[in-house]
Amino acid sequence: MQNSKKIQWFPGHMTKAARQMEENLKKVDFVIEIRDARIPDSSRNPMLDGIIHTKPRLIILSKKDKADPKLTKEWITYLEKDNVRVIALDLVHENYKAAIVQASKTLCASFIEKQKRRGIKPRALRAMVCGIPNVGKSTMINTLAKRKAAKTADKPGVTKSLQWIKLDKDLELLDTPGVLWPKFDDQQIGLKLALLGSIRDEVVTMDELAMFAVEWLMENNPSSLIETYGIEIQDTPWHTLEQVAIKRGYLQKGQIDENRLMNSFVKDMRENKCGLITWEKPNVG
Repeated sequence: MQNSKKIQWFPGHMTKAARQMEENLKKVDFVIEIRDARIPDSSRNPMLDGIIHTKPRLIILSKKDKADPKLTKEWITYLEKDNVRVIALDLVHENYKAAIVQASKTLCASFIEKQKRRGIKPRALRAMVCGIPNVGKSTMINTLAKRKAAKTADKPGVTKSLQWIKLDKDLELLDTPGVLWPKFDDQQIGLKLALLGSIRDEVVTMDELAMFAVEWLMENNPSSLIETYGIEIQDTPWHTLEQVAIKRGYLQKGQIDENRLMNSFVKDMRENKCGLITWEKPNVG
């Protein structure tokens, strides 16, 4: 992998958001953390562990329709613990309100039981919803609320403030802005996030993303390249991309149109043109 500049992106509103999350944590019973099913580890915000501490956590692996279903099951098994429940959802096409409410009740069963023992009528569970930008957080909240409660856009960093959304008698959600951490110690994490749209395109070049993606596919899923583009895998990532350019006719005066090639290849990755791909596996030792 070629060396590239350090990917860093931490707008000022995210510092404020992290502080707001800490201040509002006492108002909720548990945390709903949304991650991208294609990169369940890279889309994990390590800042959250320090913010939410031992609060129960419901992890939602979003965009399951774009991920490898076998690996999604492996990730669910890997991530679940005593205080953590995990479900995978398609936040755009699936009817998932009941699944979230049920998972929330299961996660908070001891809290509900404690209220009943005290003779208190169980109130609606309160959850803080968090996650890095562009994992589907606002889409989920709008679907559950059946109205445009949260701003959405196919780009990171749209939600800028906190707001409460009352779903029904069972669940109330506190929406929070998508928060990224200050820097990526592992540059591969930054490249995966950029490739799948959780970092603004201005932060990293299309050349870097295309080279990263094709190198990863050559090592981990070469058949997807062969079947999608009708090419043979070459000795280097660039030579493999050259084959894609030739097959697709990305030529300009007999030369490879690099700009068109790189942009087109990254677009293909984001649109799952190479099939259902999960870009990382659970570290099961």
